[in-house]
Amino acid sequence: MKEFVLATRNRHKGEELASLLGDIGSRIRTLAEFPGSPEVEEDGETCEANAIKKAVEIARATGMTAVADDTGLEVDALGGRPGVFAARYAGEQATYEDNCRKLLQELAGVPRERRTARFLTVAAVASPDGDVQTTRGVLEGLIAEACRGERGFGYDPVFYVPELGKTLAELTPEEKNRVSHRARAFLKLRDLLCMRNAE
Repeated sequence: MKEFVLATRNRHKGEELASLLGDIGSRIRTLAEFPGSPEVEEDGETCEANAIKKAVEIARATGMTAVADDTGLEVDALGGRPGVFAARYAGEQATYEDNCRKLLQELAGVPRERRTARFLTVAAVASPDGDVQTTRGVLEGLIAEACRGERGFGYDPVFYVPELGKTLAELTPEEKNRVSHRARAFLKLRDLLCMRNAE
């Protein structure tokens, strides 16, 4: 059985990714098992740049194939903001609640039809020798007028999926993993990992 490491210290994200990739016949390790691994600064101007940087640096540091991702939230009424800066929209030490609050404040008074938005996830898998492949996943939706739901993390309580009539935070983990941007990117990445396992 081959192994790979998830290049994240975010426990919520790690759990979600492990559930998306858990049936590919590989042992999934986390950065918690590599206490000396570097803190990778996400200073790229795109989600793709950040995902590649994280995967490459963690692969080199651990000597293992590494999987990383980066997600942006593009809100049309805000000219595409927060974009790649979604995780630190309300500041470097912002909580999920801080970011959601700032987003709702900036969209106060904006009518439903103009609250269109999309999540974009880029996932990357990198070998210690520097070989990198990426996949993308997109989820279209609307920014709700208030937080709804208790599940998920990040902007899930304010990201409304019209065809489901719910925010991402109102979905069960299983429901979310069938439709989310991250699920779409990682289902494609799972195929790449399976091919690597077969080599």
